[in-house]
Amino acid sequence: MKSTYSSGEGGDCVEVATGAHTVHVRDSKDTARPGLAVAPLAWAAFVGYAVDQAF
Repeated sequence: MKSTYSSGEGGDCVEVATGAHTVHVRDSKDTARPGLAVAPLAWAAFVGYAVDQAF
């Protein structure tokens, strides 16, 4: 999945790819930089925290 904000007009954007045992995350503006690989439960906890902080 790629952020809809990844249009080249600036901003902080990420790409997320889910696998059976790992979620891969990388900066869509700097694809040469290594991404992160995290466990699905860790990713879910991060997303839940981010949603809670947004409201």
